[in-house]
Amino acid sequence: MHRMIQTLIVGVCSIALLAPAAWAGTDTAPAARAAARALFRPGNAIAAQANRQDGLLARQRGGTDTRNDARIDGAVAANTAVNVVSGANSIDAGSFANMAGIPVVIQNSGANVLIQNATIINLQFK
Repeated sequence: MHRMIQTLIVGVCSIALLAPAAWAGTDTAPAARAAARALFRPGNAIAAQANRQDGLLARQRGGTDTRNDARIDGAVAANTAVNVVSGANSIDAGSFANMAGIPVVIQNSGANVLIQNATIINLQFK
């Protein structure tokens, strides 16, 4: 019963958030609409730009302009650990059973440790 009530509350809140976007109001900005339409000319189309640039689009390939930037900058200083007990740190054989997504394991069996992690995923569809 608790799960059903939670689902109902989430649904009602979602509808309440989306209702103002669907509200039919009067059109108060015809000048802004006309100005936006003026920007859409045939010369501004993607195909028109590609034809003008003598094959620039034909030379572009997926993955050629990939940029990966993981900025991890941490520091641990002036820390003390007194009477700290740390135990074994192990991963069992079934730890990743029924796992979905990208597995990430971060283990720490000590004290005064700075753990930083970054995952960069590059997808190329062929």
